[in-house]
This record gives sequence, structure tokens and C-alpha cells, in this order.
Amino acid sequence: MGLHYQRRKLANYIALGVSVGSAVFGIVFLFWILKDVFTFGFAAINLDFFTQVPAPPGEAGGGMANAILGTLTITVLATAFGVPAGILAGTYLSEYGRKSKTAFVVRFVSDILVSAPSIVIGVFVYAIMVKPFGGFSALAGAVALAIIMLPVVVRTAEEMLKLVPDATREAALALGAPHWKVTVSVVYRGALRGIVTGIMLAVARVSGETAPLLFTSFNNSFWNFNLTEPTATLTVTIFNYAMGPYEDWHQMAWGAALLITAMVLLVTIISRIIVRGRAG
Repeated sequence: MGLHYQRRKLANYIALGVSVGSAVFGIVFLFWILKDVFTFGFAAINLDFFTQVPAPPGEAGGGMANAILGTLTITVLATAFGVPAGILAGTYLSEYGRKSKTAFVVRFVSDILVSAPSIVIGVFVYAIMVKPFGGFSALAGAVALAIIMLPVVVRTAEEMLKLVPDATREAALALGAPHWKVTVSVVYRGALRGIVTGIMLAVARVSGETAPLLFTSFNNSFWNFNLTEPTATLTVTIFNYAMGPYEDWHQMAWGAALLITAMVLLVTIISRIIVRGRAG
């Protein structure tokens, strides 16, 4: 009995050591990347970076104001398209059709989309929106990002809603509340933190996508307020500038990378504060 216990303790220590080591390994590389982003990115951050459009090739100065606006526009549109549809689909899977054939198909398709390469989604949207309508557009880029967001939100919403105890639903139904009201007022409230976390993960994922935007929104060196025209984004601008021959472009690319990192962090912090306030 004592030997068996010692073996279990040894196995536990080994597993714990491997887990801690893996966490430390990942954290070290994460902070290494963040250090480089902040170190090289701060040098490019100034007022012109947020207020000016890119300078002509070979000229110093300029900024990324148009790319910042384009990124915000496309991300907000993608969130508006993907999040409501994902939450509704997750609600159906969890609350109304758990074991139905339709639910099985939706889960299967969601699992496929989660692992689908983003460039494939970009080509798909190019085939259905860009080529038929004769041009790149911010709207096509938003649709591509929404498709990438959709399966993440669907699966997260379903799993978070399933974590709400069935006894809670039954208690609300026993008081005479209709099913839809139980879902909105009771189940959603219990799963709010998890759903918001899933949404933030989806937003964080699409905020760094480049390949689908190359096939959909493409790029633009000027201001653009038309959703049916090519639109600049930070990720595509980073892609172009990183491969450029000018040192100023490389510096601006670091600045754009820092800005994307800060935007994702800010959105995550704000959402956490909002959720915590509602939960309290």
C-alpha cells in the first residue's frame, strides 16, 4: 500500500512539474514577444501616427489613421454580424435542440469552421462577394471575419449555457415563466461571463487576421468611408510594410503591432469590468 502511494505521489509531482514547466515556457516566450513589440513599437507612436495617412513610398512621416479607422470599422461590423448569430445558434444547441439532427449538423459544421484556415475563408468570400460585385470592400472583409468568429462564439455560448444547472431552469419554469424568458433572464445571466469571454476570444482572433482581408478588403492608402470600396487595415498594412525596403515602414509596422496588442488588451479589460459590474 505504501509503495502504491509513493508511486502516485511521484506521478503527481511529475505531472505538476511538467505542467508548471510548460506554463513557464509559454509565459517566457509571451513576455519576450511583448517586450519586442513594446520596445520597437513605442518609437513609432506619435500624433501623426493617429492623424495622418501613409506618406508616399520613400518619404518620411505619415501615419496609419486610415488603417486604424478601417480596422475598427471592419471589426465592429464583423462583431455585429457574427456575435448575435453565434449566440442564437449556441442558444438553440443548448436550450432547444440538444440532441436533434439539426443540432448535430450545426455542431459538425462549427467544428469544421473552427479548424478551417482563414485564407480558405478569405477565398470563399472573394468568390461569393468580391468577384461577383467587381471589387474589394470593407463589407466583404467584415463578412470574412464574421465567418471566422461565428464557430468560436457558437461553441463557447453552447458550452457556457450548458454549465447553468438544469435545476435553475426547472425552478423558473415551475414559477410559470415561459421558456424564452427563462433563457433570457435566467440562463443568459448565469452564463454571461463565459459568453463574454468567448466573444473576446473571437474578437482577439480576428483582430490579427491578415490573409482573409487580402482577398476581401484589400488595402487603401487614403481615407475611405464607403463600405463598398477597398479599405486599409492595420494587419494588411503591417504585412505590406514589413516586406517593404524602407526602414520607416518597418518602424510603422512595429507601431501598428503595438496598437493592435493594446486594443485587444483594452477591449478585454473593459469587457471584464462590465461583466463584473453586472454580476455584482
